[in-house]
Amino acid sequence: MMLIRAGYDISFSTRHDTPLLLVLNVHPSREGDLQTPQVMQIFPDVPRHSYTDAFGNICTRVVAPADGLRVRAEFIISDSGEEDPVASDAVQHPVEELPDDVLVFLLGSRYCETDRLSDIAWSLFSGTRPGWERAQAITAYVHNRIKFGYGHARSTRTAFEAFQERVGVCRDYAHLAVALCRCMNIPARYCTGYLGDIGVPTVDDAMDFSAWFEVYLGGRWYTLDARHNCPRIGRILMARGRDATDVAISTAFGNAGLSGFEVITEEIGPDALDMS
Repeated sequence: MMLIRAGYDISFSTRHDTPLLLVLNVHPSREGDLQTPQVMQIFPDVPRHSYTDAFGNICTRVVAPADGLRVRAEFIISDSGEEDPVASDAVQHPVEELPDDVLVFLLGSRYCETDRLSDIAWSLFSGTRPGWERAQAITAYVHNRIKFGYGHARSTRTAFEAFQERVGVCRDYAHLAVALCRCMNIPARYCTGYLGDIGVPTVDDAMDFSAWFEVYLGGRWYTLDARHNCPRIGRILMARGRDATDVAISTAFGNAGLSGFEVITEEIGPDALDMS
């Protein structure tokens, strides 16, 4: 077992009262691992309302005043310290045998245009064995197809555009992998959360939230990560959905700019819990 300190400090600039939808809580499936309370602090302290969306994510509604809004939280969570599982024998289900609630993750979505990528996917992966081998082949392909760089970030880039442009950030890797999996009849869903430099060499880039994806094989969901293309430890899920539309950390219903952004994810020792 290990302990991870995580959190965020995000500020928005607004000129008018602007409704915001925030998806910043740890996913309910990880709430039992929290060692300290996960409390969203809002400055100024405007009214808030939280609810669970159709994908099981915790969402918070607020109205940012005309002079801006700041939200922050910091917490300690326990983690198994185990790597993402590898299941080389996980089988692919025929579409007609998939559970009803899984079918939506075979459909095209805002950032995952299966219609534009279907012929490409079948030309690339029809020769692979259905199941884990095919999902891993897609993951490795996307990992090699896209060049990572924060300077390449663009919030409107779709999976097909990432395929064409061959540059992007973690969300672009996830979108392209999700779309290609769906084209090959592998249900895939987009995930976002914390993934620090734990168990791997640290990098100089500022910490950020991360994106990965899950595939439905052998009767359960498995985590895959096209950006890193290797099992990782210390992954903390925040939200799942069809693509980034469903799990955006913030959605503004009006003009709201990002004026401050900091994310914390680091392994800590047990003594830190006694001091919290």
